[in-house]
Amino acid sequence: MKNIIVRISGLVLLLVTNFGFAQTEVEMADTMRSEGKIYVIVAIVLIVLAGLVVYLFMLDRKVKNLENRLK
Repeated sequence: MKNIIVRISGLVLLLVTNFGFAQTEVEMADTMRSEGKIYVIVAIVLIVLAGLVVYLFMLDRKVKNLENRLK
């Protein structure tokens, strides 16, 4: 019974995401691309993601160091 519910909910979620992709025009993105502002947004997003990756690597090193101290 649980397996059937999981499959049905997965199918419903798949259909919902399909309806989300049905949009054809995004005026804001076209406007930002034509004015060159989209590249600023992409750069900011990449900087934030790079910062998160660096933070996670530093945090992992600290955790490994603490684990080695406990052993």
